[in-house]
Amino acid sequence: MIKLADALAASALAIGMMSTLGGTAQAASAGPESARVVVDETRNQIAVVGQGAISAAPDIMRLSVGVEVRRATAGEAFKAARSASATLTRALVRAGVSADDLTTNELSLGPEYESYPKVTGYRGAQGVDAIVRDLSKADKIIDAAAAVGNEVRLNGITFEVSNPGRQLEAARAAAFKDAGVKAKQYAALAGRQLGEVLEISEEVTGGPTPVHLTGALVEDKASVSPGRQTLGVNVRVVYRLR
Repeated sequence: MIKLADALAASALAIGMMSTLGGTAQAASAGPESARVVVDETRNQIAVVGQGAISAAPDIMRLSVGVEVRRATAGEAFKAARSASATLTRALVRAGVSADDLTTNELSLGPEYESYPKVTGYRGAQGVDAIVRDLSKADKIIDAAAAVGNEVRLNGITFEVSNPGRQLEAARAAAFKDAGVKAKQYAALAGRQLGEVLEISEEVTGGPTPVHLTGALVEDKASVSPGRQTLGVNVRVVYRLR
């Protein structure tokens, strides 16, 4: 077996603009894995890793928010947490979140100790994930949640592309073309000709972008921005050599 590693890493070619899919598809920057090529003379095969990526604007936001209370008894803490959570839910719905886009992600109740086993009180908490589908309302919804009261805990937001299928199709096409360009060049360098594809496997990269909210952000009413996300595909393609 002859291994040609890190030779001609700069051979990755950019793929043209694919505006019909809502972003720019291109061959990803060459790295150690993208330049790894294996020519197997005994089996007449060459394996190449191609990379492709597309930049897309997120269209939904996930807000992780909840309430936390402390009371003298477990019953009081549980009741107060449930009441505060109901108030929070109503505020989110009034601000523009659909009730169908609210999901409970935490419900907890437990003692707090001054020094074990002496109990000083009980902590009750309930959390919710809210999907915001209209990003123009993002600031309004965050402000509405924070205004519920001191019991509210803003845990962070995540921006996502709700339907990444079309973007991934473009990234996949770019990665496959990138692999073909590399394989053809390496085959020629090895004095061979490139044959048919024998095997394809892929790995999807990129995804949601988490953002942690701070007290200063809420107090200043700073605008939250989704920015852009890069969805990428690494594809390993095995070709026959002739």
